[in-house]
Amino acid sequence: MDIAIALLPALFWGSMILFTVYIGGTAYSQILGITVGALLFASLNYFFSDPEITQKVFWVGLASGMLWTVGQIGQLQSIKKVGAATTMPISTGMQLVATTLFGALVLSEWHDAATTGLGLAALVLILLGVFLTSARPKGVAADAAGRDNMRAALVMLLVSTLGYLAYAVLAASFDVKGSDAIFPQSIGMVLMALLLTAKEKPYNRDAFKNILPGIVWALGSFFMFVSQPRVGVAISFSLAQVAVVISTLGSIFILKEKKTPDQMTKVIIGMVLIVLAAVLLGIAKDY
Repeated sequence: MDIAIALLPALFWGSMILFTVYIGGTAYSQILGITVGALLFASLNYFFSDPEITQKVFWVGLASGMLWTVGQIGQLQSIKKVGAATTMPISTGMQLVATTLFGALVLSEWHDAATTGLGLAALVLILLGVFLTSARPKGVAADAAGRDNMRAALVMLLVSTLGYLAYAVLAASFDVKGSDAIFPQSIGMVLMALLLTAKEKPYNRDAFKNILPGIVWALGSFFMFVSQPRVGVAISFSLAQVAVVISTLGSIFILKEKKTPDQMTKVIIGMVLIVLAAVLLGIAKDY
């Protein structure tokens, strides 16, 4: 039962991308709707739970929420360029690499031969996985537009990764409990979304519809906080990476993003490598 609960974040986070791509709209209307949905859920959670929102929790939560929005809009913009099936494995891989290197170089998490070996092995698997999932069809050269789109997507994902990294590191650095920060974090998410979309003003039906994916994302975060005390941080972290499998395969089979048989084989192998890398990182966290 505990493992089933620990898999729920992956289910909700992976499905969130499928919902928002299916609903459609610009990246601006999507991020506005998603953050409003997260705020609605956080508001309900606030009244039915007992979070300890100190002044530190409020400001750290607010700032980390704003950084999350930077990360999420970059991901959504990349999907517009190259599709979710290509974006999600690359994005997941880049986030794992960034958090792993930050942990190793700044927080000194690789404190012995075992954790160093596990970390390096995970990085190699991630790089191989990203390479395979982003491979072009066999024997088909990319045209100028395709190269430009991929180049633009990688830049967007680099910014996205920095946003996600800062979001994760900020709360950890100030020792802020995630379940306490949900409400101020969601306020920060909406504030940054309003700032980023001020020029576009996407106050439309698409933004309203994208409230649902925001609630779905918030449910994933809620169950992550529920599962961590039950199965531990390492296992919950590893299982959460299954989200990339759901979002990628869902994009191909449900949203009908086209992949050749050769690409499908590479995508599946690549995802397996990325999830295996996450498992190794989870084991390293336990040392």
